[in-house]
Amino acid sequence: MTAEGDRVRERPVWLRLVWRRTARWAVRAARPLIDRYRASLQLRVVSSTLIASTVLVLIFSFVVAGSVTSGLLAERKETAVEETLNAVERAAEQLGTYTSSSDTALATAMQRIVNELAEDPVYAPVIMLRTADGDVTRSHPSSSDVQPSAELQEDVASGKTAAQYGNFALEGEGAMPYLVVGSYIDLSLDFELYAFYPLESQQDAISLLRTNLALAGVALVLLLGVIAALVTRLVVTPVREAARTSQRLAAGLLHERMEVRGSDDLARLAGSFNLMAENLQSQIRRLEEMSMMQRRFTSDVSHELRTPLATIRMAADLLYDNRDDFDPVTKRSTELLQHEIDRFEDLLQELLEISRFDSGFASLEVDAVDVGRIADDVVEGLSHLASECGVEVTVARPKRRVIAEVDPRRVQRILRNLVSNAIEHAEGKPVRITVAESDTAVAVAVRDQGVGLKPGHADRVFDRFWRADPSRNRRTGGTGLGLAISLEDAKLHSGTLQAVGEQGKGTLFVLTLPLQAGNRVITSPIPLRLDGVRSAGKEAARATQD
Repeated sequence: MTAEGDRVRERPVWLRLVWRRTARWAVRAARPLIDRYRASLQLRVVSSTLIASTVLVLIFSFVVAGSVTSGLLAERKETAVEETLNAVERAAEQLGTYTSSSDTALATAMQRIVNELAEDPVYAPVIMLRTADGDVTRSHPSSSDVQPSAELQEDVASGKTAAQYGNFALEGEGAMPYLVVGSYIDLSLDFELYAFYPLESQQDAISLLRTNLALAGVALVLLLGVIAALVTRLVVTPVREAARTSQRLAAGLLHERMEVRGSDDLARLAGSFNLMAENLQSQIRRLEEMSMMQRRFTSDVSHELRTPLATIRMAADLLYDNRDDFDPVTKRSTELLQHEIDRFEDLLQELLEISRFDSGFASLEVDAVDVGRIADDVVEGLSHLASECGVEVTVARPKRRVIAEVDPRRVQRILRNLVSNAIEHAEGKPVRITVAESDTAVAVAVRDQGVGLKPGHADRVFDRFWRADPSRNRRTGGTGLGLAISLEDAKLHSGTLQAVGEQGKGTLFVLTLPLQAGNRVITSPIPLRLDGVRSAGKEAARATQD
């Protein structure tokens, strides 16, 4: 194939590339306008009004211009036909004496007649007189090449009076619109008379009408656009003010109100909005006061219970140390008392911790630590519970150290709550802990294969004092606050704690924390799927082998 053939074959590809780039550029250039159009109600109303009014003005202009043009041309045609018939009568009076086309005086008479008719302002300025033999006499030399249409000549030859519109170059000028009227002269010799009437004045009138209609249409469209903009502004301004006020209310500025002007519908809307804002403000304040009272009550009760609890603890410890001296019933009661006091102390400690979160006094003591090592320590600390439940707990983490800037005490508490909860619900099946990291975050997943979660329970496992199965026999005697505190600890690190589960397939908890303190978690190295922890575990195992 030749080089020219290659260029021909590659040309459509080049054109497609240019078209695609042009289309992309057009889309990028039009995107701000499209976004502005979608975001502005006033712009949509004004543009719709302009488009609709433009269409109506165009239709009206075409109808009016067509009607006026038809009227002017019809009036001019009627007058021209009447004048042509008068010219025919005048010419017939002078041509009636001629009976032979070979008469030498006939040509002179025809020229005299057309000159007289053309010079008379009543008739057309250009007259053409023709005999049946085809001899033509014209009133103007420059019209020698102008001929009426064959259709018009046929109509006139049949004895009719007919008219035709056309552009002709007469009187030494360029092509101009003319009305040609032809009539048959029935004498001894047959004649045909054609009168050329200029339509310059009608054309000027039509052009002036179209110009005026265009100017009036543009002015009308602009006026309608201004009116639509003003009317829309009257309606949109209160809506925009209500939107801005609602945004300020959502931001916590509960004192914001709309300005009420007049007593119309918009004023009633502003009044209703202000009334709603006042009711919301009063309700929010009442809820804040109740929440503050509840937090204060929890904090005060928790602190006040510490003193009597310390006294009870001393007495219980004394009884527990001497339990061997008691009878079996009293000994068992002493052991139960000691167990419940331990549980009560845990509950009191967690209530104090919750009160710190609610009051905003909780803070981090950040240190760069190995998160994988924390997971190992938690598993080692819960090894006794795992052996009692017959659950095997394994940890999959990279061989290299996963260093993160976290609060070790809080992270250890989160993992202890998650692992102990997984052991309790594992139903004797293995529990797997996976540690993975990315460039910005570290994740720890706790996966059990126990009873799992019912639909909708994954969103409630972090609620305070909520349990999926309240009748379940627990070995650790949980308080119902462990997962709630774990979630608050994760949020304090700007991290996330999520859960997912299915009945009979187990539960997965994923803790994700930023590697550097102060950053936020964007994505987790471990996906929140029951099967997603497998791939992360395999990668961690390969890293361990490496």
